[in-house]
Amino acid sequence: MTRILITSALPYVNGVKHLGNLVGSLLPADVHARFRRQTGCDVLFICATDEHGTPAELGAIEAGQDVRAFCAAQHAVQADIYRRFGLSFDHFGRTSSSHNHALTQHFYRRLDDAGLIEARTSRQVFSPADRRFLPDRYVLGTCPHCGDAGARGDQCDHCGTLLDPPDLIDPRSALSGDRALEIRDSRHLCLRQSQLVDSIGAWIDSRTGWPPFVVSTAKGWLNAELRDRCITRDLAWGIAVPRDGFDGKVFYVWFDAPIGYIAATQEWADAAPGRDWRQWWWQADDVSYIQFLGKDNIPFHTVSFPATLIGSGEPWKTADVIKGFHWLNYEGGKFSTSRKRGIFTDAALEELPADLWRWWLIANAPESADTDFSVTRFVADVNKDLADIFGNLANRIISFAHRAFDGHIPDGGAPGDAERQLALELEQRIAALHRHHTALEFRAAAAATRTIWDTANAYLQHAAPWTAIKSDPVRAAVITRVGLNLVALSATLAWSIVPHLAAHVLGALGRNDAVPCWPTGPLVPLLDRGAGTPVSRLGPLVEKITPERAGQLTARFGA
Repeated sequence: MTRILITSALPYVNGVKHLGNLVGSLLPADVHARFRRQTGCDVLFICATDEHGTPAELGAIEAGQDVRAFCAAQHAVQADIYRRFGLSFDHFGRTSSSHNHALTQHFYRRLDDAGLIEARTSRQVFSPADRRFLPDRYVLGTCPHCGDAGARGDQCDHCGTLLDPPDLIDPRSALSGDRALEIRDSRHLCLRQSQLVDSIGAWIDSRTGWPPFVVSTAKGWLNAELRDRCITRDLAWGIAVPRDGFDGKVFYVWFDAPIGYIAATQEWADAAPGRDWRQWWWQADDVSYIQFLGKDNIPFHTVSFPATLIGSGEPWKTADVIKGFHWLNYEGGKFSTSRKRGIFTDAALEELPADLWRWWLIANAPESADTDFSVTRFVADVNKDLADIFGNLANRIISFAHRAFDGHIPDGGAPGDAERQLALELEQRIAALHRHHTALEFRAAAAATRTIWDTANAYLQHAAPWTAIKSDPVRAAVITRVGLNLVALSATLAWSIVPHLAAHVLGALGRNDAVPCWPTGPLVPLLDRGAGTPVSRLGPLVEKITPERAGQLTARFGA
């Protein structure tokens, strides 16, 4: 059995995430995990909230809470939202766990023993008003590269450039607004990434299946002069640095956060007997490891985290495929958690069922370039794809089965040439869909799924059992039986993207497997089974979004 390890970039704990975060790593990872389970793979899908660093401290200050209590509460909020979105994590952990504290300190010691850690005096921003050093995200200012006035000391969200606080123009404290900032010496630890350029380069060259922009971004970092990375910060909240003279300092969040993938797997293993995290992370050559992440996370996952794993000298599993995504933009601008701009996941679920959002986001996933979300386009697409195509397919044949065959899959007759031709066409389309899923081509997978729905609809439209029953009831029974099995097939193939809708349809047809198996072998037998099985009335599978409802969405979500 093929074993697939899947991780998605860890969402920061500070606040509910927007749809851009969802489609940038979490949702595609879930779709792929579901698909792989359908094909019989042994899948482990791991994620966690990223709970250290300044975002957590600033979020706690804004909420008026102790940072530990704030993180616990926000983790629960996010876990509930992801559950309602259908994200099928095997474990959703927390980087503040004891496992991650111990493992991060373990990696530090291994790197230190290998001569890859160096203590250096660095110039840090100090705020006299706050009476403390200000870590990168506590410093705001103007980006020296693009001129955006809302850049942070670690990164400019507008242009994506990684920064250090002294790089900012007109810097100010995020705590007090103090502009009388000073640059003072502070002792910190650096990971000597520059010593690992050849090793990381060879590792990147040995990988296949990465999107071109991920490869180019990674090699751009390596081909430039790769800087050693400071991995400690002057913060109270985080993982303590186990080194004399570094009391009061913690590890940089981007050092400990990716280690959280492994730590969360350890938590998963501890939760039930018989599980062994080492089978997935330690000498795990038989595991295929796929990472899903947004383009802003690429440098950390293609350089810094591999530097940690490779530099340790231990046989840790590294990513085989890194699937990066561009931005999902919002009505011509950017989604932003810090600026509360865009559609946030909790609000999305308040307005519409999860699968409507899941479908549109995957069908428009920002794989090769940024994608723009607009309420108008969203409404048009989900009405057409989910209500008019998939919903109509399911509703009209199930309704007909109740009118003509007492709500059962009818018996009698045998598939003919039309059904054999249909099966041959579908076998080719299913193979293409399988290739798209395997290649992590999400937009193409959604398009191929839609095409299969169209093919099923076209068959029913042409075969017209509602007409055939007037002159040839046996033929009408064959068409209806095939049509109901087409609906089941269509739902099965869509399950990874729209699991709630698919499960509802499959349940109406008497199929209640937790994971519907991917179809294999000749298709004609699959389209001719189940005679006598009762079929439940379905009702409208997807309620169309009316113009009035669309106006309400625009009023709430329009930019």
